[in-house]
Parts: sequence; C-alpha cells; structure tokens
Amino acid sequence: MTDPAQPPPARLVHGPGPHESGTPVSDLVDRLRGGERRAIATAVTELERMSAAAPALLAAMQPHLGHARVVGFTGPPGAGKSTLVNAVIAHARGVGRRVGVIAVDPSSPVSGGAILGDRIRMTAALDDDGVFVRSLASRGYLGGLSPAAVRVIDALDAAAFDLILLETVGTGQSEIDIAEVADVRVVVSAPGLGDDIQAMKSGLLEIADILVVNKGDRPGAEQALHQLISAVSIRATVRHDIPVLKTTATSGDGVERLYAAIGAVGDRVMADPPMIRRRRRARYLIARAAADLVAKRIKDGQGKRLEALSDQVLAGAITPGDAAKMLIAEP
Repeated sequence: MTDPAQPPPARLVHGPGPHESGTPVSDLVDRLRGGERRAIATAVTELERMSAAAPALLAAMQPHLGHARVVGFTGPPGAGKSTLVNAVIAHARGVGRRVGVIAVDPSSPVSGGAILGDRIRMTAALDDDGVFVRSLASRGYLGGLSPAAVRVIDALDAAAFDLILLETVGTGQSEIDIAEVADVRVVVSAPGLGDDIQAMKSGLLEIADILVVNKGDRPGAEQALHQLISAVSIRATVRHDIPVLKTTATSGDGVERLYAAIGAVGDRVMADPPMIRRRRRARYLIARAAADLVAKRIKDGQGKRLEALSDQVLAGAITPGDAAKMLIAEP
C-alpha cells in the first residue's frame, strides 16, 4: 500500500521508446548500474536533453559517482584525435577495461544536432558491449564542450565504466573547458599543422597533462616532437614533468606508452577524494549556467539598456567593466 504522505517516485516521460515511458528513475538507475545498454542510452538521452526527469535522475545517480577516470582529448583540427581515441579504446578493451566515449562534435546550423563525421573512425566501438559511444553537439560553446557533456559523464560514471574518454570539438586554443572537466588532459597535435602548433603552445599547452604528436609516421614528426619538448622546458607557466609522446594511431605505434602515461597521471589524480574531482565539474556547470543567464537577460530585455551603457563607455563616463557590472545588476 502506498503511503499518501510520500510523493510518487520520479518517472521518465521522454524515453526513446514506448517501453521506457513511465519508468521510475530508481529502476532506470538500477538497470544502468547493471550495464544494460538500453538503460544507459535512455539516461544519456534524458540528461543530454535536460528533460523534466533529468534532475531526479541526476540526484539518484549521486551515490554512484566519482569512480571513473575521465580522460580528455583536445587539440587542433586535423591532429587525428578521433583515430587516436579509437586506438586507446582498443588498447583499453584489450586489458579488460570498460570504456565510455563522449565525442563533442560541431553543431548543425539547421538542427542544432551533432555533425557526426569523425565518429566513423571509432571502429573499435562497433559490436562491443564494453564500449558505449555518444556524440554530442557543441551547441556553439567556444570552450570545446557543452554542459550536456558533463551530465553525460555522470551517466557513464554511474554505469560503472572504468574509463570515460572525452573528445572535444577541435577548435584550437579556445578549448580550455576540458581543464575543468577531465581528470587527465591529453593535448594532441600532428606534423604539418603549421601555425596551429604555435597556437597550441600559447593556449592549450598550459592545461596539458600529456602532450602527443600523432601521425608520427609523417615527415616533420620528430621536429614537431622536439618543438613541444622545447616549449615545455622553457615556459615558466608549464610543468616540466609533462610527458611528450609520439604516436601513430592508424598503426598503434606509441599507443601503449600513451595508455601507460594516462594510467600514471590518473593514479595521481585518483588519489584525491572523488568529491574534489567532481567539485571542479560542478564549478564549470555553475559558471556556464551563470553565463547563459546573463546572455539570456541581454537577449530578452536588456538591449536598450546595453545601448545606453555602450554610449556611456564611448563617452568615457564608465569603463566596460563597470558597464558589465551595471548590466548584470539590473533586475
């Protein structure tokens, strides 16, 4: 008999199929914990959409979070990140690890969904129940990620995946959000990218735990490797113990060393309590939500106010920083 004083259990209302509709969130989490792929896919979809059931789902997963290692792959376009992630998946599966993959792709300007071109390179995930891959749209976020990616990390963590590999959209040095989200940050480059190497040195280098020159069988690979080694040694803002490795993802050369380096960095990070690592991701979500609220306020009703403040800045009456504070403070 149901206690009338107790609220009814939260239920999913936006599941991908009729069999999921009306499923209690607690049942979904139990099935997800058991590794049921349909339950994992449903949870990921609910959290990606931030559906009405998503807050209850996030709350129900909380006791099961903090055990997976989140490894972020970022770097300039053309570095072969997807192919390298595929090689890491294959190696991880070879040693018995369950792997979740979140691949953040550019957004379609029409539908807003992910453009899935790079996912065809992740052949190691085909027909393997120990691998789960989900592509997410960047939704225009310039840091290479979207808040949906962090929510999906929680779903894969709750599903007891050992490794969660997070590949960013590949826009270059702006992709620093991964520093707040991943436990281990792998920055990937390749020979022949020209100015992108220089951009990486001035941006992504500071967030790297591991640096990789991929496509190591191409001309210029050794030169690119030495450039990065030199950059690490002379930049005061960069730790000098960062491994700088060369890989050829298509053949698997160097992937074992990369996997070992990921494990070594991960061992150090995982020595911290899970709450410390998860707090970084919570800070990221709060900061993103705050930025979105400010942008929405400007779009929805602060246009005239913004114009007036702009005129005051141009007249030298106030600074841009003061104008921003005044705009945010407006009811």
